[in-house]
Amino acid sequence: MMKGLLLTSVALLASSLLQVSSDTPPSSSSLGSSDDPARLLVSKQLLNKYVVESMDVVIKYSVYNVGAVTATDVQLKDASFGPDFLVVGGQAEVNLGRLPPSANATHTLVVRPIKFGYYNFTAAQVTYKSGDESAEVLQGWSSEPGEGYIAPFREFDKRFSPHLLDWAAFAIMSVPPLVIPFMLWHSSKAKYEGVLLSKKSK
Repeated sequence: MMKGLLLTSVALLASSLLQVSSDTPPSSSSLGSSDDPARLLVSKQLLNKYVVESMDVVIKYSVYNVGAVTATDVQLKDASFGPDFLVVGGQAEVNLGRLPPSANATHTLVVRPIKFGYYNFTAAQVTYKSGDESAEVLQGWSSEPGEGYIAPFREFDKRFSPHLLDWAAFAIMSVPPLVIPFMLWHSSKAKYEGVLLSKKSK
């Protein structure tokens, strides 16, 4: 009989626990959040094959949202170009606005180096918020192109310029050595032919 009462008590206790568990709403942590934060991947690319002093350099920024939430207030800033560069197109700091999940955005910046030598092209910074209700500002960095060589303009011009002026000067300088002997020969020929005609006429 004691055994039967014990089994009955265990069954009632289990039933009450099951009832409490079914009446209690599951917590958000137990469900697992489906709203993963927005995550941005940023690439920074130099599109020029050669980076040359006093010539435009095109930099392309690509921003990808690999998260499940829209990234808001996306700010892209590249402070790596100091006084040795002139910004001639685009902006080094730009607001990209909103970036939905699986979306991407691109931005182009054109700078002009005023000095030659080795230069370390470092990463750009991106800041954003995850969703419309979040006040937390998240921060990330782009890929780094790394160290590159800025060639002097004279060196680049010497190797790759078509040298049209040089060829024109060469052509002008080549004319007298060719034309003067031809004129002398033509003059001598005319005189010789004149002498022959005069002899035949006699």
